[in-house]
Order: sequence, then structure tokens, then C-alpha cells
Amino acid sequence: MWTAALGAGFVLLWSSGFAGATLGAGSAGAVTLLAWRFAIAAALLLAWRRPKRAWLGSQIVVGLLSQCCYLFGVYEAAALGVAAGTTALVAALQPVVSAVIDRATRRQWIGLCGGLAGVAVVVSGDLSGHLGTPWWAYLLPFGGMLALVAGSLIGRGTKPGIADSLVIQCTTSAVLFTVLAAAIGMLTPPDSGRFWFAIGWVVVLPTFGGYGCYWLLLRRTSLTTVSTLLYLTPPTTMLLAWFMFGQQVTVLGLAGLGICLAAVALVLAPAKLSYPRGMMATCSSPTSSVPPPSSPPRARARPRSRRWAS
Repeated sequence: MWTAALGAGFVLLWSSGFAGATLGAGSAGAVTLLAWRFAIAAALLLAWRRPKRAWLGSQIVVGLLSQCCYLFGVYEAAALGVAAGTTALVAALQPVVSAVIDRATRRQWIGLCGGLAGVAVVVSGDLSGHLGTPWWAYLLPFGGMLALVAGSLIGRGTKPGIADSLVIQCTTSAVLFTVLAAAIGMLTPPDSGRFWFAIGWVVVLPTFGGYGCYWLLLRRTSLTTVSTLLYLTPPTTMLLAWFMFGQQVTVLGLAGLGICLAAVALVLAPAKLSYPRGMMATCSSPTSSVPPPSSPPRARARPRSRRWAS
């Protein structure tokens, strides 16, 4: 039950990042939003906890891959004109890549293909890009997806606490995006309440909540399991956009949501328990030669004396 609740929270919190990006899109660029997002997140985490130096090397690499490369690929692709639906569809390839690494079963492969089809149905109305979008822009979300998979593989092989991991990863992202924003002249934040509301949204929900649940689930389950839950983020984002911004929910979107739910259930359904044939034959045969469990031996009765026997 705890793992199921954690998975539901992960889907909702991870999807909230796309809503947060929409909140901040009208007031600042993607690099500005990312720089201030991680600068504030890192400041709050460092004020609360000092990570151990033993984990610095590995977690810096994980932060570069799972946060910097992944988010930059998604945001920069959108800035270059790649449609959000196309980005979501490319990101949905992550469970397939993870299944290859984890050697998924045939039933899981069927579910993974079904989930990919469900995501395609959800985003089918948003697969076109802007005219003039360079061809290499479509490689950015693909590279970001591979970076998240690589960061997940490294992250699950290390054993720091979740808090230590988030502190180091967010500090790494803060340094990188701050330097990048300053270099291109986009570090100055806008004087807008909408921007700071978006920053608070993306710091608390997708950064602390989404990435925290991601690493907790990765340690409790497998890479294929966690990646499969990402199939539910496009339809969840669709519902959040309808609730928060009034965006229309189409029949195709609802159909895709149903397909994704069925596919995720198929992948995550527990396998049937199996027992060795010998054990099953022994348990099922009423005439089994295996003796029942013996009761504790009774104390031997003391023989009566011959004097009293007569």
C-alpha cells in the first residue's frame, strides 16, 4: 500500500512540473525559470542539511544527467519549436529503454508497447512543430530521456540518503543553470508575481516532491517499474491543464488515458507464484509418503514394580 501511494504521488508531482512550466512561460524564458528554480531549491536544502562528502562525486554526475541534461533537453526543445506532444512521446520511450536494460518479461513488453500507444493517442493532437524548427532540435528530448535513464542507473547503484542526494543534485543544477543564464543574459528575474508563484510551484512540487518520490521508488522497486509510471504523466498533465488552465480534454485524450492505465496495470501486475514440481506433487497428493510433522515424544511410562504386579 505504501509503494502504491508513493507511485500515485510520484505521477501527480512529476506531472505538476509541466503545469509549472506553463505557469512561468508567459513571464520568463526556460533558462531563467530553471536557474531560479534550482537556486532557491538548493538554498533551502543547504540551509536544512549538509551532505556527506563521500557522496559528492557520484551524486554530482547523477544531478548532471537526471536534472540538468534531462530538463535542458525538454525545455530547449520547446523553445526551438518542438511541440510538447512530440517531447512527451519521445520521453515515453524511457520505459522501453529501461525494459531492455532490466530484461522485461513478455507480458511486460506487451504492456510497454500498449503504454507507448496510449501516450501517442493522448498527444496525437500536439505532434506538429513550428515551421523552421531545426532537425537536430528533435534530438534534444531524446538525449534528455537517455540522460535520465543513465542517471537512474547510476543513482540506484549508490546508497546515500534521499535528502543527501537531493541536496547535491539540486546544488549541481543550480550552479550549472545559473552560470548558463548569466552567460546569455537571462539571469535577472522579471518583476512579476506570476513568475515567483511558478518558481514556488516548481520548487516544492516537482523538485522536492517529484524527484524525491522518483528516487524513493527506484530504491523500493525496479527501473522498469518506475519508468512505466511515466506513461501516466501525459494524461495526468492533460487533466491538470484542464483543471488549472481550462484547456480542452478531447475524446482521444480520454481514450489514451484508458489505454495507459490498462498498460501500466499489465506491466505492474504481480507475477503468479510458482513452486517446484516436486513440492506441488507432494502437497497435492493425498497418499504422499512424506510423513506428517511428528508430535513431541511422550514421556515413557515407568514400569510397575514386580511387588505390586501380583
